[in-house]
Amino acid sequence: MGAVARCLSQRIRLGTLHTPTTNRRPRTTPSQFRGVASATLAHPFQGVQTFSASPAPSPAVDEPLPQPPSPHRLPPSPADRGSRVIRPTPPPSSSSRKDRIREARPFSDFLTDNFDRQHDYLRISVTERCNLRCLYCMPEEGVPLSPQKELLTTPEIVMLSSLFVSQGVTKIRLTGGEPTVRRDIVPLMQQIGALRAHGLRELCLTTNGLSLHRKLDAMVEAGLTGVNLSLDTLDQWQYQLMTRRAGFSAVQKTIDRIFELNRAGAGIKFKINCVVMRGVNDREILPFVEMTREKDVEVRFIEYMPFDGNKWSKGKMFSYQEMLDLIRSRYPDLQREAGHKNDTSKTFQVAGFVGKLGFVTSMTHNFCGTCNRLRITSDGNLKVCLFGNAEVSVRDILRKVNGGEPIDEEALELLKQIALDGLKQSSQLLVPNSEELLNVIGMAVKRKKEKHAGLGELEHMKNRPMILIDPPATFQRHHSRWHHHIGFAPSTSLTNKGPVPLSGFPVPGSGSTSGFQQLRLFTSTSRQFRQDGKDNDSKGPKLTHVTSSGEAHMVSISDKTPTKRVATAKCTVYFSDPAVLRLIKENQMKKGDVLGVARIAGIMAAKRTPDLIPLCHPIALTHAEVELAPVEANIEDETNGQNKGGAIEIAATVSCDGKTGVEMEALTAASTAALTVYDMCKAVDKAMVIEGLRVVLKEGGKSGRWEMP
Repeated sequence: MGAVARCLSQRIRLGTLHTPTTNRRPRTTPSQFRGVASATLAHPFQGVQTFSASPAPSPAVDEPLPQPPSPHRLPPSPADRGSRVIRPTPPPSSSSRKDRIREARPFSDFLTDNFDRQHDYLRISVTERCNLRCLYCMPEEGVPLSPQKELLTTPEIVMLSSLFVSQGVTKIRLTGGEPTVRRDIVPLMQQIGALRAHGLRELCLTTNGLSLHRKLDAMVEAGLTGVNLSLDTLDQWQYQLMTRRAGFSAVQKTIDRIFELNRAGAGIKFKINCVVMRGVNDREILPFVEMTREKDVEVRFIEYMPFDGNKWSKGKMFSYQEMLDLIRSRYPDLQREAGHKNDTSKTFQVAGFVGKLGFVTSMTHNFCGTCNRLRITSDGNLKVCLFGNAEVSVRDILRKVNGGEPIDEEALELLKQIALDGLKQSSQLLVPNSEELLNVIGMAVKRKKEKHAGLGELEHMKNRPMILIDPPATFQRHHSRWHHHIGFAPSTSLTNKGPVPLSGFPVPGSGSTSGFQQLRLFTSTSRQFRQDGKDNDSKGPKLTHVTSSGEAHMVSISDKTPTKRVATAKCTVYFSDPAVLRLIKENQMKKGDVLGVARIAGIMAAKRTPDLIPLCHPIALTHAEVELAPVEANIEDETNGQNKGGAIEIAATVSCDGKTGVEMEALTAASTAALTVYDMCKAVDKAMVIEGLRVVLKEGGKSGRWEMP
């Protein structure tokens, strides 16, 4: 009974649950409910082994125990001045220090795997929705959303959080999708934040920052201790390209507000996560490093990882060592910092800089040996490894006491009442079937592998798309031959006649060792298939820079053979006033030598093409020339009178020895030269017209030579 009492002492007080009221529907009657749950609720922890063999060290007698952080008095945000300040429910009065030392216990065996890794860090996805469409994360059209009843409710998230904290979890991170789009995210954080009185030390958030600035103050009051903000560029136009949404200014507001709150003493651990992709945003590395010169932030560079649907290739991955070499070329005094054994990143700092740098090296230097993380998806699946494809449902087990239906606020009240009636004691929130849940969690953790697959294997493994790792569950292809299995997942109803025998984890309490949950199926892309199974995109011409789901990507050239490549592009600048051409010839323009400056501008632009056109490969050019030829006015020429003031014909020729063509470099050179002419002459002639930009010659590569007729 002493063990039971200690377990019960870790549960949430009933009075701390303040879930918002939602639309209610007819529910199971109390008598029906009591028949389902009473047997479980009477002694929910009876016979459960909650302790590991080797006890954790107890705190020294004179060593102060950690206290839950007190709410900070925050400066009002511009948007919230005059509004009511939300403050967390005060935790119940703590027991004496001697009592806490006496009740100190070893780490839970359920959260310890066969390699003695103790999992005290839980990531919970609270939504599958997102307000961005990042290139490496999800298709532009989004993903099919799961029915609401398949997603975890607020009471279910709080109950699972309570269960994990009772077993030794000290850090909870809320993720998505994008967690800030959840309507009740602040009340949810308030309830989870109340677990600080029961052992929770950190409550963190991973976000894109788009709308966080409007909710940040209330979240800090609720107990928020850390923010990881996903941001892959510091350029607003590149941001719009990579996320397919405008919103950089809103993200900047969030960043500014975090710094402002930290100056006021909020103590938010602030990190920026940047996924580095070769040829897309690798040139952003140095600007991010410079950001840490005066800002107290840790910028973490993440190696591009393969997930279903993100078209990962080894050529796109910018490795940890390459990042280090690039940074040290500019900042040679970059030094490694000591880190915690469970850190996911390798920490560095440039001497004299305020902030720090981190490198998440999942692809080239895994950190599996010290992994302490578990994940719960928004549909209630437990995922023990980010790169693993085995999942187990805790949602369906939790809902058994409610006839398989979601546990909403009304059902939660019934659970409370039954718990009070059955246990004849007050003020303890019980997870009704904790024993069954812990057994399933324990089996999943025990089956966690020593390390995930290597670089070559990960590329070909089936896994959820990145947007679905913490979030949704059902993302199905339109043809059965493309379905693939992910361990096992919950059945659609707990009232089915029997479990379906599939490979995965056995379901405790099924009365049979061969019982398994029904598998949930999902796909990695929104690519469409006809009823006859054929790919809709299998015939006809294809755009090489556009995937089947409509997202833009850089074409891989790793398998192409280097050849000599040449391309010529042309365009014409027409003048409306003959005086312009005369001034150009006589070099009398106030801005200087028009033809000479335009020629240099065109050559420089050819070399900077990949900086201007995001999906172009950086190429080492062997030759670039721009020719500008004045053409006298001739009303009778083929331009139908357009050349009444004369013109400048521009031809740009670019060549290289490489694996891809240089048409874009030639077009960029010609157009930039034309724009330079326009800029230098617009004070004299505002009616100039630039026309006829086209490629007239392409040579090299598999297609050989081509000329415009």
